[in-house]
Amino acid sequence: MDFALTLEQRQFDDSLRDFLKDRLPMERLRMLADTANGFDESLWNGMIELGLPGLLVPERFGGAGLGVLDAAVAAEALGYAAAPLAFTGSMAMAPLAFTLCASQAQQDEWLPQIAGGEVRFAVAYTGLAGQTGAATVTLEGGTLSGRIEGVMDASAATHYLVFGRDGMASVVSADDPGVSTTLRRSIDRTRPLMDVSFNGAVAERLDAANDPLAAARTVLDAGRVVLAGDTLGAAQTMLDRAVAFAKERVQFGRVIGSFQGVKYMLADCVTALEPCRGMVWYAAYAQDALPDEARLTACHAKAHVSDVARDVARMTTEAHGGMGFTDLLGLHIWFKRIGFNRQILGTPERCREEAAQLQGWTLHV
Repeated sequence: MDFALTLEQRQFDDSLRDFLKDRLPMERLRMLADTANGFDESLWNGMIELGLPGLLVPERFGGAGLGVLDAAVAAEALGYAAAPLAFTGSMAMAPLAFTLCASQAQQDEWLPQIAGGEVRFAVAYTGLAGQTGAATVTLEGGTLSGRIEGVMDASAATHYLVFGRDGMASVVSADDPGVSTTLRRSIDRTRPLMDVSFNGAVAERLDAANDPLAAARTVLDAGRVVLAGDTLGAAQTMLDRAVAFAKERVQFGRVIGSFQGVKYMLADCVTALEPCRGMVWYAAYAQDALPDEARLTACHAKAHVSDVARDVARMTTEAHGGMGFTDLLGLHIWFKRIGFNRQILGTPERCREEAAQLQGWTLHV
């Protein structure tokens, strides 16, 4: 199936990229990476003005009523700019979770707040997403207890959306006295992780889903596709910068882009990366319109794009020579973002294992 962005999608993509180019110069990115939580209030407010928090919120709640495909396109632009923004959890996974799991009254309460950017959600899983740290919580009598390590988008969250092992979702305020957090510096310093402990924190259960486990996995699949889009954008930045450098850097009286070794290396990057765009878009479209393919395509997109982007990041860094490894060029910001996205919400190995199981394969280690 061939995909092409609509005029409205292209216009929104252009507006988002122009905004990020203006608001996130290299100096700003470096400063945010050195802060405690990587959160920028002015950037968040700018996203609200663009309507990004309401992208997946239904129109009747004040959102744009768009789908995961639109979120993946936005994620690619955010990854291209290495934007320190809680997009995956708060603007993509959380609206979908409330749409699938919340009662009408809960949707009336929370979705307009998400669309307006009044709340920021960190989404945490206990066992479904393949995390390696502690991830055990219990929900009893309206309170949540336990600990989840390495929670994404949690450094500036106002609320946590926690999925239990049975798929049951619950909402906890970050200000609850039963919640304590510890900052964990991740490889991507623009998006640090948090270790979150719950000690009898008041929790609001979202129990309207007929199949909570299926709903939790649907939200997870959407998050994986959005991360794949973000990874694609980050890899594209590194490739674009390497091509520009190869056209300017002169050695032995010639620009290095005229050397076969450099040309072939960059051509390999283009050849590997370009098909990933169609793969991500199809996986995102499947989340919206092809439920039978949604999980499988999400797993494949997350795994494949992660591997391709890792190779592109390595080769494009090497194309800069020794300068590519210095802080001066800042390539490491995107290099580390690719590494972060590769691990969060399931490594390529985890995603491929799930894909194999979906297709009836039994893996023996």
